[in-house]
Amino acid sequence: MGYTQEKGQYAEELACNYLKQQGLSFVNKNYHCRYGEIDLIMKQDATIVFVEVRFRKANSQVDSITSIDARKQQKLYRSAENYLQRNNIHHSIPARFDVVGITQSANSDPTINWIQNAIEG
Repeated sequence: MGYTQEKGQYAEELACNYLKQQGLSFVNKNYHCRYGEIDLIMKQDATIVFVEVRFRKANSQVDSITSIDARKQQKLYRSAENYLQRNNIHHSIPARFDVVGITQSANSDPTINWIQNAIEG
């Protein structure tokens, strides 16, 4: 496993634990389909929450939200739609797209920024 994959898994684990502490329940992680990947799938009450996790160094010039371009958003929408269809989840069930941005500097604990409804679907 490469360094980038290790960082990704570390960030996803931090994000998942943080969201559980906020009252969400874990459903799935690293959901792959032909359209792309969803990092985390969580549930908050009756709402399905598709979570994109972004890891950045503290001195990064691009923040978590800005780094999700239109192409990535389209992949997320299609992947979420695929997940809902494969799992026979009806469209009347509420769903949203959140982003968890994790910023890490060399000498400090990570900072976690959870943005609900960050991507309009």
